[in-house]
Parts: sequence; structure tokens; C-alpha cells
Amino acid sequence: MSCRISEIVIDARDPERLARFWSDVLGFVELSREDGAVEIGPASGFGGPQPTLLFIPVAEPTPGKLRLHFDVNPTDGDQERELTRLLELGARPADVGQADSASWHVLADPEGNEFCLLRKRLDQV
Repeated sequence: MSCRISEIVIDARDPERLARFWSDVLGFVELSREDGAVEIGPASGFGGPQPTLLFIPVAEPTPGKLRLHFDVNPTDGDQERELTRLLELGARPADVGQADSASWHVLADPEGNEFCLLRKRLDQV
């Protein structure tokens, strides 16, 4: 017996803004909205090989460093082109103590949630 991640739930001060940002980053579409929450995922919808992201509205700010973050990989370009695209979408560089020689870039989404852009390239699913 085993489990599979089907949804990742993220507290957000502005669910609309984060859903729009992450939809643009991942090529996802809006799947549903209810009571201020916005769910995004692949065009095939819920239950496919990729988990959906569900942004839930919360009033309070993040209480400190998150214990979980996303790593993303370019699927149709190189790391530097993808870095430029992510910065244009609203990501910003973040410093978590990584070395200057790190092969990844640490970024923050519009609400300051850290994520990493890796150099390894994956095929688009």
C-alpha cells in the first residue's frame, strides 16, 4: 500500500496573485475556486500524474521560514533563460546562505515563499 501526493495546499495572503504566478511558472490552468481559495493544475485536471496546487486565503503573515519549498526545472529552455522569465513574472532573488558557486538559483514568489530553479532539465510532462 502507498500514497501519492494529489494536492499541495498553500496558505496565501492573496490566493489570486499566487495562483496567477504559479500558473504562469508551471503552465497550469485554474481548476476551481471556492470561498476565496483557488486551485490550479495541469489542463488534464485533478488526479493526473502532477499534483494540483490549492491556495487558501489566510489573514496572518507567514510565521517564519517555511519548512518546505519547491524545486523547479526548465522544461523547454536553459536555466538562464528560465531565470529571466521567472524574474519577469514577479519572482525575486533570495539569499538562504547558498554559495556563489551553487548550480541553482534561490528565488521567492510574490509572497516571499522560497523556491529553487535547478539547472537540470526535465522533459515536459
